[in-house]
Amino acid sequence: MAHDHHHDHHGSAPAHGHGHAHGSGHDHSDMDWAEMAPLLEAQAELYTPLYRQALDWLAREAPDPGLVVDVGSGPGVVSCLFADTFPGARVVAADGAGPLLERAADRAARLGVADRFGTLTGGLPDALGELEYPADLMWASQSLHHLGDQRAALAALGGHLAPGGTLAILEGGLPARFLPRDIGFGRPGLQARIHAVEEDFFAEMRASLPGSVPETEDWPALLTAAGLKHTGPRSFLLDLPAPVSDAARAYAVSSLTRLRERVGEGLDAGDRDTLDRLLDPADAGSVHRRPDVFVLVAHTVYTAVRPA
Repeated sequence: MAHDHHHDHHGSAPAHGHGHAHGSGHDHSDMDWAEMAPLLEAQAELYTPLYRQALDWLAREAPDPGLVVDVGSGPGVVSCLFADTFPGARVVAADGAGPLLERAADRAARLGVADRFGTLTGGLPDALGELEYPADLMWASQSLHHLGDQRAALAALGGHLAPGGTLAILEGGLPARFLPRDIGFGRPGLQARIHAVEEDFFAEMRASLPGSVPETEDWPALLTAAGLKHTGPRSFLLDLPAPVSDAARAYAVSSLTRLRERVGEGLDAGDRDTLDRLLDPADAGSVHRRPDVFVLVAHTVYTAVRPA
């Protein structure tokens, strides 16, 4: 799904269209998901090499699932990758935003998998009670951190798994980097300072959620506490070196623009000025024009199995 994605760690861009629990207790009424959908799709498509690595790994961890549920699917880019990875599976894209699920269904139709693709609209994880039967594989990408009680949410997700079924959660990793430490103007280390501010904003977001429960982010321990058998984490890398494609450059621009809007006031005046220069298309040193822009990010996936 797709909120202001605590995406490449904590909020650098809208989600890849994949990961937040719409209707899960915080207000998304101000989000125009139909308007955001193209951006979410573009990000997910850019991240497809990373997702394919993760899904190939899951295909070895959980071969031949009958039902795959994408919890927080957004516009369905990754849901459709699941349909491609598991040609014998039925895939259900679950999200709280109807306009995004319409995009998911349209994508499934274009790719020729509509006959085994369904959508489920509603707040998560409660909406999963509408599933016709338990899932053999459940994927939750950067959605749990938008639920106040993450421990309870994991238990709820596990309760919708078939015996022997696998839950895969994508949480954490390393935030996206787009620029060298020293970009030739401003104080070196700008992105590191932006990420530090993001951490503070993320902590405030977590604390403000209804029913928020402070929790050590030890995902293996939380999965075990949910009654599941933790089977292992693995991290996956997206490495798009300079010179980047137009799509990768657009992603860097949109990510830094969103960061300027969301956390810019947490930076000092010098860093704000540097960031504004990076976002000025007329400046030769901007992200729009400079030749050294890259995209480097890591995501971590944790898996656990419901005991048979």
